Amino acid sequence: MRNLEQAYAAVGKIEYAYLKDAEFVLAQCATCQLVFQIEIPDDFLMIKLYEEWIDPQITFRQHIEENSAAYYDRVGSEVAALISIFHRSPHSLKFLDFGMGWGEWLRLARAFGVQAYGAELSQTRIAFAKSQGLPIVTWDEIATQQFDLIYADQVFEHLSQPLITLQNLARALKPGGFLKIGVPDGGDIHRRLRVDDWNAPDGTRNSLNAVFPLEHINCFNRSALLAMGARAGLRPVRIPLFLQYSHLILGSSSEILKSLGRPLLRDVLLRGNYVLFTCP
Repeated sequence: MRNLEQAYAAVGKIEYAYLKDAEFVLAQCATCQLVFQIEIPDDFLMIKLYEEWIDPQITFRQHIEENSAAYYDRVGSEVAALISIFHRSPHSLKFLDFGMGWGEWLRLARAFGVQAYGAELSQTRIAFAKSQGLPIVTWDEIATQQFDLIYADQVFEHLSQPLITLQNLARALKPGGFLKIGVPDGGDIHRRLRVDDWNAPDGTRNSLNAVFPLEHINCFNRSALLAMGARAGLRPVRIPLFLQYSHLILGSSSEILKSLGRPLLRDVLLRGNYVLFTCP
């Protein structure tokens, strides 16, 4: 396995004393096929991981440098498509960005006029969001509110209790509301593990990012994601392709094929781990 110190070198450092005698062991649920790490960080170690070992200041600078215009084109198109499925004024909608990170999606949703709120574990990210005037809700406050849409992108792979979390979020949806989950695609993780190339860059065919130690403790394939949704009382739905394409921003010539192909891969070929759920 790739040395953890090497893996975290670009974003911070690991304090190995806290990992003494820990083992990286993967298991698989016989029912839903979820692959998950047996030994995972507790709450104390989670805070150290995301607030210290992964230096928030470094990741913030990376966000600023790496989020190109094409990124904001893609996210803006997604926000517009999600708004359009309600056939209502954006100002009448209430969204929650669960696990908001640095708040890019939240800011764009609010720019469209949505009443959008954020929720986050990292106190550093919460403080930054508040400095930008973004409204934040706590985990306890979520249960007291009702949202038209809850957006959880690149969150559930990090959670120690993903099903319980999803069940609680589902109860915070308005009747007929929607919940979007996006996670790393672990559909062929067994093949990738046989290749055993821990140096394969993220996004490449052999990348093992979906089971990255400490961080990605849950590795979902599509069936596992759908099974979790069903146990939370949710069913999958699709945004009509004509709505997605009507809001598509093609961007630069190098991004056109990706922009055109993304809805087809996701909603026709059912590839990837982006699922939109609804409640009865």
